[in-house]
Amino acid sequence: MAPRHPRPFTVVKEAYVRTTRPLRLALLAAALPLVLVACGDDDGDDTAAPSGAPSSETAGAGDAAAFPVTVDTENGPVEIAEQPEKIVSLSATATEMLFAIGAGDAVVAADSYSTYPAEAPTTDLSAFEPNVEAIVGYDPDLVIASSDPGELVSGLAAVDVPAIVLAPAVTLDDTYTQLEQLGAVTGHVGEAAELVGQLRSEVDELVAQVPADAPPVTYYHELDANLYTVTSSTFIGEIYGLAGMTSIADDAPDAAGGYPQLSPEFIVTADPDVIFFADGGVGGVTAEDIAARPGWDQLTAVREDRVVEVDPDIASRWGPRIVDFLRTVVEERTALAPVE
Repeated sequence: MAPRHPRPFTVVKEAYVRTTRPLRLALLAAALPLVLVACGDDDGDDTAAPSGAPSSETAGAGDAAAFPVTVDTENGPVEIAEQPEKIVSLSATATEMLFAIGAGDAVVAADSYSTYPAEAPTTDLSAFEPNVEAIVGYDPDLVIASSDPGELVSGLAAVDVPAIVLAPAVTLDDTYTQLEQLGAVTGHVGEAAELVGQLRSEVDELVAQVPADAPPVTYYHELDANLYTVTSSTFIGEIYGLAGMTSIADDAPDAAGGYPQLSPEFIVTADPDVIFFADGGVGGVTAEDIAARPGWDQLTAVREDRVVEVDPDIASRWGPRIVDFLRTVVEERTALAPVE
């Protein structure tokens, strides 16, 4: 049985989900939304930016953020004094976001997993074991990360380099918020707002394709061959939920962490309607491998050819391409409940 591809995927690397370590899997559940604190213009103009991320309903394509801008992070408020000209991104998702909002020209270096888009200046910088000296070698005026392992933020602060941490999203709204925040701190408010509006519209259109009275559908999303998966409470689970799908892992004994490791017996008993696997490609797993697992040939998903390979990076990153993942899920969901 060949893997099914509802849409073509661009294969790129991402470390956040493609690992057998539960700690790194749980990074996706660690997001703490950031709140922008408005600052007035230096010229004394009493018109200040609104509190929070710029509104996608009111910000136009020509709007620009006022500087200085202060971002309230989990490590305290960070002031960006001027529009950054040299950005180092230690987050593959942030790299995608920066290029999507038109700030890509300012990115002088990106971490080793930032392989999308193609023009991203990917380097051997590590997002998990960042080397402050190596980062400073790029002379950045802003560093963006998705976590603060070790002493990244404090080490950069010691040499007067501001850093902001955009933690992994928990909800789709976090994605929108982070795009707007990046728009504010890079001076691309209008572009970010326009992109958020476009993403919201595309999501709404895709969700509307799922019949309101469609019968419930269960799924198993395989992160790796060790049978780690996601529950409905995770960011990935929310995307499936938008299509009216429920994870079989919600009833797993250790589901509380959001990324339980299931047993083969649990999966066979749960008998998911659809299997999505994100460990193909360099992970080496194929639909044939899944069908050949003991007892899995009797699963509904296998018998009815509903084993779907998904790009692990598109599915795990919370950037603009998450709409492509939702499109794949919705297409599979509507195939089970065709509109009459």
